[in-house]
Amino acid sequence: MYFASLSDFLAMGQHGIYVWSAYAVALAVLGLNIMLPLLARRRYLKQAARQLRREQSL
Repeated sequence: MYFASLSDFLAMGQHGIYVWSAYAVALAVLGLNIMLPLLARRRYLKQAARQLRREQSL
């Protein structure tokens, strides 16, 4: 499909809001799929280190 200008491309033939919001939602979900496991791993490692220190001090 050929667009005459950048604004025509962004408007996507009056479907731009739907198209770009769908891209934004997809990118947000992908970002969460990357970040949440990393944060959970960091939280687990901190908790495990805290528990190990507590067990070693006994």
